[in-house]
Amino acid sequence: VQLVESGGGLVQPGGSLRLSCAASGFRFTMYDMSWYRQAPGKERELVATVRSGGGSTNFADSVKGRFTISRNNVNYTVSLQMNSLKPEDTAVYYCNAKPVWSTINYWGKGTLVTVSS
Repeated sequence: VQLVESGGGLVQPGGSLRLSCAASGFRFTMYDMSWYRQAPGKERELVATVRSGGGSTNFADSVKGRFTISRNNVNYTVSLQMNSLKPEDTAVYYCNAKPVWSTINYWGKGTLVTVSS
């Protein structure tokens, strides 16, 4: 299993970023895909999930209405569109894959998002 994130960077408050995760080495369509984040000094938290079929999503309360998650089951990618970014969104964002039949989690190395003026 390989997950490679991209798209992080520095953005001003109120701005937007789009994160992408390229997946390989597994049957992508059989995995739920998620984005997590970890801010300095804090625990890793779930941001958003898109189920294996792509029709069901859920979001942390803190990002509802601002972030959207999507997956492409042809190109094996999952994206996180982040709008109206706030300084508290600053964190390392990790791509996560979990097979629908198991509790095993696979992780990417993360991409840093910094929201600052």
